[in-house]
Amino acid sequence: MKQWQCVVCGWVYDEAQGDPEHGIAPGTRWEDVPADFVCPECGVAKQDFVMLEF
Repeated sequence: MKQWQCVVCGWVYDEAQGDPEHGIAPGTRWEDVPADFVCPECGVAKQDFVMLEF
């Protein structure tokens, strides 16, 4: 499972946790998140996220 970070505000989408508050179940991979997904903090588009590498 990976994590994806918004380049504008820093909000992190964690595939393991999903985002149930916004209708995305835990375990949902980034590629399966709808294309019209926007950052819940600042509203930027899905393409404005980068994968975090550890």
